[in-house]
Amino acid sequence: MHSQRKVLAREGFRWNMSQFDRQSDRLIGAMPDLLDTLGRPVRDLRISVTDRCNFRCTYCMPREFFGAEFPFLPREGILTFEEIGRLALIFHSLGVRKIRLTGGEPLLRADLPVLVRLLAEIPDTEIALTTNGSLLVHQADALAEAGLSRVTVSLDSLDDATFRAMNDVDMPVERVLQGIDAATEAGLTPIKINAVIKRGVNDHKLADFVQRFKGTGHIVRFIEYMDVGTTNGWRLDEVVSAAEIVTRISAVEGLVPIEAGYRGEVARRWRFTDGGGEIGVIASVTRPFCGDCTRARLSADGQLFTCLFASRGFDLRSALRRGLDDDEIRELIAGVWQARSDRYSELRSAETSSLKRPEMSYLGG
Repeated sequence: MHSQRKVLAREGFRWNMSQFDRQSDRLIGAMPDLLDTLGRPVRDLRISVTDRCNFRCTYCMPREFFGAEFPFLPREGILTFEEIGRLALIFHSLGVRKIRLTGGEPLLRADLPVLVRLLAEIPDTEIALTTNGSLLVHQADALAEAGLSRVTVSLDSLDDATFRAMNDVDMPVERVLQGIDAATEAGLTPIKINAVIKRGVNDHKLADFVQRFKGTGHIVRFIEYMDVGTTNGWRLDEVVSAAEIVTRISAVEGLVPIEAGYRGEVARRWRFTDGGGEIGVIASVTRPFCGDCTRARLSADGQLFTCLFASRGFDLRSALRRGLDDDEIRELIAGVWQARSDRYSELRSAETSSLKRPEMSYLGG
C-alpha cells in the first residue's frame, strides 16, 4: 500500500482511498441511465491509458507513419490516475458497468496495477484489459492481484513468420503465447484472443487458432479488417468477411450459432458441436452492429469519443483541469451522450471512407 501511495502522489493524486470511497458512494445512482437519440444506453467505457505501442502492426500503426519522429503525447498531456478514476466514477453513475483499459499498448503505462486497483473499488463493474500480450508474462500476476477481471490478447497469427511480419518489430509469437499462459495461471480468464484477418496476409491458417485454443476455455474472435483511421491503406477487397471465415472454419470443425450474451455484444458467437468451446466473429464491415452499440471511448489525453469512427472528440481533460466539479462534468458527459446519433458502419460509403478519423492506436479499438 505504501508503494501505491507513492505512485498516486507521483501521478498527482490528491485523494486517499477513503476519500475515493466517499466519492464513489455519492456518485453511485446519482442519475438514471442515459439513452442516446437511438435509444442506446452507455454501458461500456474503453479507456486508453497511452497512445504508445511497442508494435508497429501494419493495419494499425504502420511504421511509415509512426516512426521515430512521430509526436506521441507528452506525459503532461495524458490523464493522470486521479483523472481517470474521477471520470470512471462519473461514467459509472451514468450506467457504465464494464471498463476496458486499452492503448496503444496499455502495459507500457508505468504502474498500471495501481490504476487497476483504484478502478476495482468501483462496485458492480468489470475491469478488463486489451493487450498485445508481449509484456503480459511479467505483469499478469500483479494485474490479477490488483483486481483485473480478465484480459483480451491481440494475436493475429500463430505462424511465427507471419506474426513477425504483421507486428513489424520482429516479435516472436512465442512471447505472446507465454503471456497468455501467464494470464491463465493468474486467473485472468476466460481470455479472449482477437485476430484481425487480412486477405492475403494471415487468412490462410485460420484453422491453426482452432487447433491451438479449442478446449482451453479461451475464445478466439476473428475480426474483419476495418477502415479505422486513415494511415493503414484499407481496401474493401482485403476484407475477409465474417461469413467466409465461418465457412472456412466449418470445413474443419462443426459449428452451431449461439445467442448473444447481452445487448451490445459485438461478436457473433459459434460453438463447436463437440463441446470444445466457442469462437466469435466480429463483422463490423459486412454486418454492422451500430444499433446496439453501448460503448464510449476515452483517449489517453481525455477526449471523449462516442464512435470508433468519429471525426472529433469532446475535451474532458480541459473540464477536469479547469476545476469543474463532478456534477458539472457529469452533466457535460450526459449532454454529449444524449445527443449521440453515430452509426458510421451502417452508413459507410465512398464519401465517409475519406473523412478524417482518429487512428486505432489513439482510441484503443
